[in-house]
Amino acid sequence: MASLSDPRVREFLSTGTRTGKLAFTAADGRPLVTPVWFVLEDDAVVFNTGDTSAKGRSITRDGRLSMIVDLEEPPYGYVQVQGKAETSDDPGELVRTATLIAERYMGADRAEEFGRRNGTPGELVVRLVPAKVTAVFDISG
Repeated sequence: MASLSDPRVREFLSTGTRTGKLAFTAADGRPLVTPVWFVLEDDAVVFNTGDTSAKGRSITRDGRLSMIVDLEEPPYGYVQVQGKAETSDDPGELVRTATLIAERYMGADRAEEFGRRNGTPGELVVRLVPAKVTAVFDISG
């Protein structure tokens, strides 16, 4: 079994602007998947979401999550992270994490703008703490 401390896993998850596909359950039990922008911090996958969004409500209700990040071209590959969410609505943390995430996906020149826009009240910082990590790096090899 892999882990987020594995340098190869961290490199795969941190390369470019790959999005995570986050799986969670709706209140009625339906499985849902949505893309998320994320960064790695310590041994957690970190993203922000609205506290009243479908995923925000699900995370608050039942923090069990699964996320997959894949390479959609040869040699194909993926990392799947299963675990439990820890959340915070601390205003400083919201802006800090929103800015880090924005830097990855929008670039350094727009990070502060997006950090202020996305790090507002009504948002949550979500830390997906892994219980299990699965990594396959060369499917077509």
